This record gives sequence, structure tokens and C-alpha cells, in this order.
Amino acid sequence: MPRLGQGTWRMGESARRRAEEVAALKLGLNLGMTLIDTAEMYGDGEAERIVAEAIEGRRDQVFIVSKVLPQNASRAGTIAACERSLKRLNTDRLDLYLLHWRGRYPLKETLAGFQALLRDGSIKAWGVSNFDADDMEELAALPGGAVATNQVLYNLARRGIEADLIPWCRARGIPIMAYSPVEQGRILRDRTLARVAARHGATPAQVALAWLLRREDMMVIPKATNAAHVRENRASLDLALTQADLAELDGAFPAPRGARPLEML
Repeated sequence: MPRLGQGTWRMGESARRRAEEVAALKLGLNLGMTLIDTAEMYGDGEAERIVAEAIEGRRDQVFIVSKVLPQNASRAGTIAACERSLKRLNTDRLDLYLLHWRGRYPLKETLAGFQALLRDGSIKAWGVSNFDADDMEELAALPGGAVATNQVLYNLARRGIEADLIPWCRARGIPIMAYSPVEQGRILRDRTLARVAARHGATPAQVALAWLLRREDMMVIPKATNAAHVRENRASLDLALTQADLAELDGAFPAPRGARPLEML
């Protein structure tokens, strides 16, 4: 999977922005950000339709991730939800299919649905989202519970997973996919972030993304809805933070001293 991808949360909610959203995804693909993350929940399915428009004629170049809502995550419900997503995306397979968060259905039911989808070629791999370390332990104990990734909230301001979830996943070779990598823009006014960015001739957003991308087992899925923002995100791959930069950022955004409850948006 590409390490820097494109998110689509809140895409498809405005008909007026549709053309700009499609164009942004297309530009991201042209710049090599070929992982696109979406979900049946986003825009009540409209985000998946926007992705379909953006990838038309180039499906084989794109790594598509989508998610099943927990209320649909029974064995039969998972299969049916995937079929609906495939139809909206106008494709015959998903590269990765995630359980969006835990719900009332036992994990073994959702896993059975994933395994059926794997067998018929509807998905290439499966994973989870918003699972803490205990959830991952429970999943790993199930037959066939070899998860491809865990997509969670992670950024400079939300570092709780460093205490337990990241070490757990790293020990088992499971990459993390970080969503909301700039805290929906709320951290970008931080003075330390601005100071580090100025030293590199970069933007605070690029520093925040580079901080995540410095980890080889981390994937990052920022959203962009205009060309300038897409190009700004892409340039974060070329930004190498120094040890002094990292120490300064640690001072402004301290790492957790112990395990914390998993945070979600």
C-alpha cells in the first residue's frame, strides 16, 4: 500500500463541490497518491460515487479502501454492504475492506463475512478501524484473524496509541493507517509547528504529515478538496525532519506516559 494516500471523509455532501472533489482526487492520483480511503458512511455512499468518477479508466492504478458500518457487520450484512460499495465504486473488487468500528455483532461474524469476500475475490484483504490493543488481542485469537491494518485517529495532538497500540501492532508487523493527521486543521496554528515549518520552508501541515510519515510502518490519509492542498500534502513526502525538529515537537506535543483509552472522531 502507498504510505501517503487520500481521504474522502465529508466528500459527497455538497453537489456544488462535487467537481472540485473529483478533480482533487484525480490530481492526487497523478502525483502518486494512489491509495484512496472511503466508506459506505461517508456522504451516505456519495463519497464512494465520487471515487468511482475520479478513478474511471484507471482502476488498476488505484488501491481502494472502504469500510463497513458496524450495524451492517454480520456475516451476511458484511457481504451485502460490500456488494453495495462495489456498485457505487463501479469496480469488481476492493483492495482493502475495513470494519469501521466495533458494534453489536461478534467479531467472528464479521470475520466470516470478510473470509467469504476474500474467497470470491470481492476483496483482496481486510482490516479494522478504531480498534484498541484489547480489541486487537481479541481479534488475533480468532481463527483466520490475520488483520492487514488498523485505521485509527493519530496525529501530533492525539498520541495515546503510542503507549500500547503501536507497540502491539509493530511487534506483529501490522501497519497503522492514521486518519485525521492534522486534527482537522486545529493544530496548524501551533507556534512550535510553525517554527519547525519555517526552518524547512514548509507549511505546518507538511510538518504534521512528515512527522507521521517518518515511521516506515505508518500510512497517512489526509483529505484535500483543491489542487493547492493536494500538492501541499504530496510535498510532505519530501520533507525530512531532524532529530532537533522531533525533540521540539515532542516538547510541544508530549508523548503519553501510559496507556489511554482509544480516541475516535
